[in-house]
Amino acid sequence: MISGAKNSALPAMAASLLTREPVTLHNIPKVRDIITMGKLLAFMSASVSMNEFPASTYTIESKTLSDAVAPYELVKTMRASILTLGPAIARCGVAHVSLPGGCAIGARPVDLHLTALEKMGAVIGTEHGYIQARVPNGGRLKGAHIVFEKITVTGTENILMAAVLADGETILENAAREPEVTDLIHLLRKMGANIEGENTSTLRIHGVAELHGAEHRVIADRIEAGTFLIAGAITGGDLTVAECCPEHLGATLAKLEKVGVCVEAIDASTLRVTTPGRLHAADVTTEEYPGFATDMQAQYMALATQSEGSSIITETIFENRFLHASEMIRMGAHISIDGRRAVVRGPERLSGTTVQASDLRASAGLVLAGLVASGETLIDRVYHIDRGYEHIVEKLSDVGADITRIHGSIS
Repeated sequence: MISGAKNSALPAMAASLLTREPVTLHNIPKVRDIITMGKLLAFMSASVSMNEFPASTYTIESKTLSDAVAPYELVKTMRASILTLGPAIARCGVAHVSLPGGCAIGARPVDLHLTALEKMGAVIGTEHGYIQARVPNGGRLKGAHIVFEKITVTGTENILMAAVLADGETILENAAREPEVTDLIHLLRKMGANIEGENTSTLRIHGVAELHGAEHRVIADRIEAGTFLIAGAITGGDLTVAECCPEHLGATLAKLEKVGVCVEAIDASTLRVTTPGRLHAADVTTEEYPGFATDMQAQYMALATQSEGSSIITETIFENRFLHASEMIRMGAHISIDGRRAVVRGPERLSGTTVQASDLRASAGLVLAGLVASGETLIDRVYHIDRGYEHIVEKLSDVGADITRIHGSIS
């Protein structure tokens, strides 16, 4: 069963800062980034409570934002903390957010966020590692026409949240179309926001005086679903993935079918994956949604090591996201890297060894490689995987994987 989407839950939690009333969020995954965001919101004077039954539910109430500061100690492990910037300055007229940390997969500058806020009337500066933003004279942000130079998911979410309380109309062009952005729009509408253009690259936001509380269930995690679909495919198993959103998995499903995997829709939220024959190599290029997600690239690379022929994987989103390739090579994979392009030749018989995870999705890719490697694979630094996968060891064990956690490592 697929958990709620971390990348949907995080902006939803940040959106709770936009109102004094309680915001209740259902289907929140139990992962480290969620815990960090909860601590961050509590530091900013929000009341954060969690109920695990019947599902993981967070209720967040921000009656006052007496301290609109996101400190480095909480921000350094999670780039999504930048999502508190837009709501804080929209509601309080001031915000101090540490420049974010997170996975070492390349530069993810926040310049696009800051330039957009400046167009809305904010005065932005950076000092001692902090973004310092304020609206002059204690006023409100102003609506603006913003065209992002490049598509940015967190930038779209941040400015979307800032714009819902701005004076006048804001138009966002070249906006991200990810399902997580649409899910945020649905929540903001429940809170009283006036937003048009969901699922398109142009969003039109009419600012309102205030928002109210709401209740919302976040969408299923499409990256976790894709990871488990590849787990079934790479092992030649017969795996059913429940509680997912197939309509969010178009590019992944198309690629799986191209390499020879059979994906069957059991119902509107359940997929069954089988591998009736040999896997065949196929090229893939990461793109913004609805293209093939960069967050699925490491998992696909693991699958490519077991596919017959040469697969060319081109990474267009991040410039440093092939760190897992060297670890797969240590396991026996035949991979060559040339800049943003990786050539994977298969099928290769992988053998277990000790490898090191470099980021969240690299961790998942190494787990998938370990599932088909002979002998034991020990994956170190798996605190990365805990940032985005809920109970991955237990879930894989339940479907037949021989996997255990040993002092923070996965074996």
